[in-house]
Amino acid sequence: MALDWSQCPAVESIPGKVSGAWVLRGTRLPVSTVFENLEVGASIEEIAEWFDVTPEQIKDVLEFAARSLDAPAHGHH
Repeated sequence: MALDWSQCPAVESIPGKVSGAWVLRGTRLPVSTVFENLEVGASIEEIAEWFDVTPEQIKDVLEFAARSLDAPAHGHH
């Protein structure tokens, strides 16, 4: 799933911080970690608590991902 995270205002990528990975803005929580935890059944609230971020930040990322996946995909239909 290759999303264009540069279009998502809820995340940022800072060279040298967490290897330049996309993280939730103002945090050190990589977007990939959010999805990995959701995949193993963690709730948004649990992830927010574990990583010291707000549920809103996680929801913003998930909504962006959902919108991107719902968008007309290039050549998939």
